[in-house]
Amino acid sequence: MKPGMVPPPPGEESQAVVLPPGWQSYLSPQGRRYYVNTSTNETTWERPSSSPGIPASPGSQRSPLPPTVNGYHASGTPAHPPEIAHMSVRKSTGDSQNLGSLSPGKKQSKESTITINCVTFPHPDTMPEQQLLKPTEWSYCDYFWADKKDPQGNGTVAGFELLLQKQLKGKQMQKEMSEFIRERIKIEEEYAKNLAKLSQNSLAAQEEGSLGEAWAQVKKSLADEAEVHLKFSAKLHSEVEKPLMNFRENFKKDMKKCDHHITDLRKQLASRYASVEKARKALTERQRDLEVKTQQLEIKLSNKTEEDIKKARRKSTQAGDDLMRCVDLYNQAQSKWFEEMVTTTLELERLEVERVEMIRQHLCQYTQLRHETDMFNQSTVEPVDQLLRKVDPAKDRELWVREHKTGNIRPVDMEI
Repeated sequence: MKPGMVPPPPGEESQAVVLPPGWQSYLSPQGRRYYVNTSTNETTWERPSSSPGIPASPGSQRSPLPPTVNGYHASGTPAHPPEIAHMSVRKSTGDSQNLGSLSPGKKQSKESTITINCVTFPHPDTMPEQQLLKPTEWSYCDYFWADKKDPQGNGTVAGFELLLQKQLKGKQMQKEMSEFIRERIKIEEEYAKNLAKLSQNSLAAQEEGSLGEAWAQVKKSLADEAEVHLKFSAKLHSEVEKPLMNFRENFKKDMKKCDHHITDLRKQLASRYASVEKARKALTERQRDLEVKTQQLEIKLSNKTEEDIKKARRKSTQAGDDLMRCVDLYNQAQSKWFEEMVTTTLELERLEVERVEMIRQHLCQYTQLRHETDMFNQSTVEPVDQLLRKVDPAKDRELWVREHKTGNIRPVDMEI
């Protein structure tokens, strides 16, 4: 007995007419009998005999089925009745009938796939374990295949769209960082300007001696410090602000290209899925028409000829072939979308790593410049420290006296 085939019910075999060599009879899940030639893999609803009214000429009764179609047993015998032997394709969620996934003698099993927004996924209850594409890391290419409900409305947002939003947000953050550095530059420039202005102030300019020299150096140090801050601001502009602003100048345009490309592939996938559903519906109608005509002939309620049944069978077979072709086109479209998703998400991942590393490097440059500024500022103060250590009131007094003395003879008392 072939796997998936149901023998005739007890008590019926004895009434059955002996079949020609190589032919066996089986029951479909609906209880209808059909016949299989185990040598040629031909199938037919009609009993292959010489009974009156039902000729058994090859080509008019039998529907040879290609052994390459999914759903055949290892021996080459089809596991489905004639009108559904071409059908082992998966059914989308929501179909009330799955005429193409039943095997004779078996109850309908749980679907192995589920289609959401025109994308086919393994069914959660029957899903085999999937190996991640990059199991050693949390990669974009492994975690953004499904769509996500839009918190702002009732629609959904594609996983790829979330990645694009993250990239564009990163671009905006980088721009704002550049603007922040620009504000820092303005502060430095204004500070340098004020320091230079203050260094020219004449207050306490008449202080003399070593203290006067130290005071003059204090004012000069302000001018030196102003120069340091001007150089710091210039380097911030050329080495931090400008690179942050110019990095990936055409990034937004490139992201739009990626978005349009992936969106077009999803639209094509949706179109192919619609074709599959249309073809599935057409096959169901053709199968139903064939079954009705065959039953009418069997119970002789109609004068339908064998040619009518042959025509209905051809249409049913053609509908099955059309469905398989549509499914194949759908799978091709989904495969193309899958490949582009992997390629593009990995590229987005690379760009994000590049962006973060670039910002890190330039912020490190900022801190280095800041340290250098502190060092240069310290150098401007060192002469002041040295002069302050040399302030000597006694020496100052000596120098001043030597320069301004008017005589060292002291007055004496007048004598009488």
